Amino acid sequence: MRAASVRRRFVRKSILPGFGLTMGCTLAYLGVLVLLPLSLLFIRAGSMGWGDFWAVIASPRAMAAFKLSFGASLSAAVLNAGFGLVVAWVLVRYSFPGRALVDALVDLPFALPTAVAGIALTTLYATNGWFGHLLAPLGMKVAYTPLGVMIAMTFVGLPFVVRTLQPVIREIDHEVEEVAASLGARRWQVFMRIILPAILPALLAGFAMAFARALGEYGSVVFISGNMPMRTEIAPLLIMTKLEEYDYAGAAAIAATMLCLSFVLLLSINFLQWWSRRHETD
Repeated sequence: MRAASVRRRFVRKSILPGFGLTMGCTLAYLGVLVLLPLSLLFIRAGSMGWGDFWAVIASPRAMAAFKLSFGASLSAAVLNAGFGLVVAWVLVRYSFPGRALVDALVDLPFALPTAVAGIALTTLYATNGWFGHLLAPLGMKVAYTPLGVMIAMTFVGLPFVVRTLQPVIREIDHEVEEVAASLGARRWQVFMRIILPAILPALLAGFAMAFARALGEYGSVVFISGNMPMRTEIAPLLIMTKLEEYDYAGAAAIAATMLCLSFVLLLSINFLQWWSRRHETD
């Protein structure tokens, strides 16, 4: 019996090759695809000297691009966190005609080429577009403004929040909510004390992925933004402009700065996610 138990345990742990081989493959894969390109990026940016590096990233044009990229990405991620929660909740908790179609539409930004998405959004929100001509009398201009940049980033980031929340919402026990309601809890109390603690780690994870996706978006934003320096120019576009001007060191400096700032923000979000999970278990 004991030998059989040990054999079963060994079989369960040996579905994949041993730890040494799998860890070696993991480190080699990450090293070649992630660490090597990033290290070369920092080496290229560091070759220009601290003074030149600071002059590039602190220039008014670069600071405006950083501000727009991070500000619009955070705004889009916040919107996706709120509306993505609503979409995921409706798709999981309610049955209605066409639910499968709506569920499939959520994945459309994954499959749609970003350039096509940018052209479609520009056509919709231009002053003569379907939505744009309705907003123009109200004094709202979307295309070729920072608002258009945020809309494009919201479009590409929504699926990350919805797909992250759906399995977590599906696992929430309905009976717990019914018991809380029978004890006199109001709807907002049920949400704040039962639902939100259960979905908060997944919500933060979806928020982080939507933020990262929006921050690196280029194809859909480049069409609707208008690419006006100091106004609607995002940091990825500024990097491309530097590369077209053969300013490889300047492009590397801006890219390295974006990478560091993104890492700090994502690390903070992951810390909040870890804290929420620990608080939930306690």
